[in-house]
Amino acid sequence: MLEKMIDAVTDFALNAGVKILISLIILVAGFKLIKWITKKIKNPKKIRHTDPSVKSFLVSFVNIALKVVLIITVAAYLGVPMASMITVLGSAGVAVGLALQGGLSNIAGGIMILVFRPFSVGDYIDCGSSSGTVNSIGIFHTSLVTADGVRIIIPNSVLTSSTVVNYSIEKVRRLDLEFRAAYGADTNTVKSLLLEAAASSTMVLKDPAPQADMLGSNPVYAKYRLRIWCARDDYYDVQPYLTETVKSRFDAAGVNVLSK
Repeated sequence: MLEKMIDAVTDFALNAGVKILISLIILVAGFKLIKWITKKIKNPKKIRHTDPSVKSFLVSFVNIALKVVLIITVAAYLGVPMASMITVLGSAGVAVGLALQGGLSNIAGGIMILVFRPFSVGDYIDCGSSSGTVNSIGIFHTSLVTADGVRIIIPNSVLTSSTVVNYSIEKVRRLDLEFRAAYGADTNTVKSLLLEAAASSTMVLKDPAPQADMLGSNPVYAKYRLRIWCARDDYYDVQPYLTETVKSRFDAAGVNVLSK
């Protein structure tokens, strides 16, 4: 009787050991295959024109979905009843869903971002507490890179529930610059100098045309505004150029510029 029990335990251990070994091989091979698939999605040849925002979200979603399928497949191979597994997964899904409502709202937020497209990968956005260039849109969060090279991870639910300012969506932007000229300077001369400075730059659009206006004055200075339109890519270059050009033209014309 003892020998029969030992033989039965040995047979079971051998069979189970073989199954466990095969399961481990399937897991390792499966994870490598999933990694290869996600790499192919990141750099596809047939869908190279796919929007980067959709691509990053798709990679994240496919990676998680394939891993879940792989684990279920291995569990089924080990002999776990599928009906019981589905029941357990359903119960676990409800429990996890209640515990991770934030995670589910992030997934819903990611889908909303892709559907309504308030921004895309490469856009510069401001969501109140953070601003930067969108680096990737994942299934749970969106990654921004600031101007000084810092990466910020923001949950998708935060972006869909707050005000987002997209500075990259429009092709042209307006720039308003204010200058203070010493009291007594001829108004028409100052306005002409401002328009001449705007006309000297190819970054300033001719349509809409630049505008120069006096906003107000006091016994010390008069405040002027130069309003121009430019391409969004020139926005941060044209501002220092106009500031320097206006200063040099004012100096040449004998108009004193007062600091704020």
